[in-house]
Amino acid sequence: MQYYKTSIKRIFTVRMDHGDNLIHGIEKLAVQEQIRSGFMILLGASEDISLVTGPKAPIIPPQVNVTDFNEVGEILGIGNIFLEDNLPKIHLHAAIGNGEDIKVGCIRDKAHTFMTVEILIIELDIGDIQRIKDETKGFSPITFPRSENS
Repeated sequence: MQYYKTSIKRIFTVRMDHGDNLIHGIEKLAVQEQIRSGFMILLGASEDISLVTGPKAPIIPPQVNVTDFNEVGEILGIGNIFLEDNLPKIHLHAAIGNGEDIKVGCIRDKAHTFMTVEILIIELDIGDIQRIKDETKGFSPITFPRSENS
């Protein structure tokens, strides 16, 4: 385990409107406001979502299951923003459901707002934490600057 102590820098209250792509909208805001790291929570309604819903088998690097949710549903999500190759990388896990059809997973790209999604982004005052691709693991974990805790 590694950790890094930080503090809150700025807080953004965001409203995504009907048809907006969640991931692209958050990335655009992060570039525009120069958000290098942050934490977010969101709620609202969404449609036409593609989710990674776990690995096909317990192997590393994983081959992932991708599940589409093509209807409209209520969404609740939690995620973070860290730079990868000097661009904001969104890591967002969400639950979406309509009636008894409920999915939980990681939204990678495709997720559109239905009516509205409200997001609270808490920017962290972190200098050099970033995501660096690890080919062996098959993903980009957050990497901390050297400190007494890493």
